Formats: sequence, structure tokens, C-alpha cells
Amino acid sequence: MYKVLIVEDDPMVAMINEQYIKKNKNFEIVGKCRDGLSALEFLENNEADLIVLDVYMPKMNGFETLRSIRSKQMTIDAIMVTAANDRESLEEALHLGIVDYLVKPFTYDRFQMALEKFIAQNNALKDLDMLNQKSIDSIIENSRNKNTTPFPKGIQEKTLGLIMDYLSENRDTWFTGDEIADEIGLTGVTVRRYMNYLAESGRVTGEMDYETGGRPSMRYKIPG
Repeated sequence: MYKVLIVEDDPMVAMINEQYIKKNKNFEIVGKCRDGLSALEFLENNEADLIVLDVYMPKMNGFETLRSIRSKQMTIDAIMVTAANDRESLEEALHLGIVDYLVKPFTYDRFQMALEKFIAQNNALKDLDMLNQKSIDSIIENSRNKNTTPFPKGIQEKTLGLIMDYLSENRDTWFTGDEIADEIGLTGVTVRRYMNYLAESGRVTGEMDYETGGRPSMRYKIPG
């Protein structure tokens, strides 16, 4: 069973992370910390295989925490769970060797996908003391495939491409889910499901529009 440390300063998000992890029988939670310094102190005296790590925290942010873990040569993998969906943050996380990068708010299925990705990478390396080129190529290819496929349940590549093509053609414009649905001929329910997925994966930016004259609604566009 893999040991997990949760590092999150938002009690509600920490609770959600804990509930999601407990639903996977391959993991056990060994600790919860509210900032990076506390996490480093915990890891000095306790073992963990995986750290579920927020970016924006007091005292020491997630990137500083992960850099310190790497500098101490602790063999711990990391899943970033954060509101940071800008390109610079993602690039920094990738350079630090994360397993996955989840943008809040995230779904249960997407969280479990990150945990399964961690398991797959560990299984690929388990009991292999010496790798030949064929086994190395296989591990790298499997890791690349885990980053791109499969899509979560209910998400189809063709429909996703249709939505992304429309947003790309109008990348400077904000759209509600219903506006996108009207333009490309899908139902509002379908588009909202896809927009939630795209926002969670950081491929679109979402914000709440309170100036609708009625009920507030989410609107989206491609970042940058």
C-alpha cells in the first residue's frame, strides 16, 4: 500500500483530497500538513511514497517545497493540486518531475486518474535493477500515453476537438457554456461537462460572470 502525505492549506480541499484517496484501496494517508515547512519536517521523520501538494500556501509554497524535497534526494513522487493554471506554473511543475497536475476544481474521476498514473509508473519500474533500451522505450512510451489518454468517462476526443477548435478561432472572446453549445450544435449539458474537464486540465480559463442581470454564470476562453 502506498503512503500519501497531503499538503494543503485549505481545509475543505484537504478534506476532499482525503476522501478521494481513501476510496482507492492502494493508498493510505500517513499525514496532513497545511504548509510546506510542516511537510518537510514531517518527511524528515516519516516515510511517504506520494505527496499531494498545493502550490499557494503560507510559509513555503508548493514549488519551494518540492525543490527542497528534490535537493534532499527524497524518493517521493508528487501530484500538484492547485488553482494555478498558467503556463509558467505548469512548466515549473514538470521540471520538478511531477506525476500529474490537477487544477481546482477537479472531479473524482480525474483525481483517481492521477493516482492510477502514479501506480502505473511505479509498476513499470518495480523489480527492474537494470534496464535495456527496449524496456526504457516502453516505460517512456507508456508514460507519454498516460499523459494523453484515455480521456475521462463521458469525454470524446472528436467532441473535445470541436470545442477547442471553436475557442481557438475566437481565443480573445469569453463564452458561456450555452453560447458555445448554440454555436457548435451541442446541448448545454454536454458543453458544460467538457468545459469542466478543460478547466480542470488547464486548457481553458474559467471565471464567474456576475453581470448577467440574473443568475451568475461561468464563462470561458483559452488562456493567453
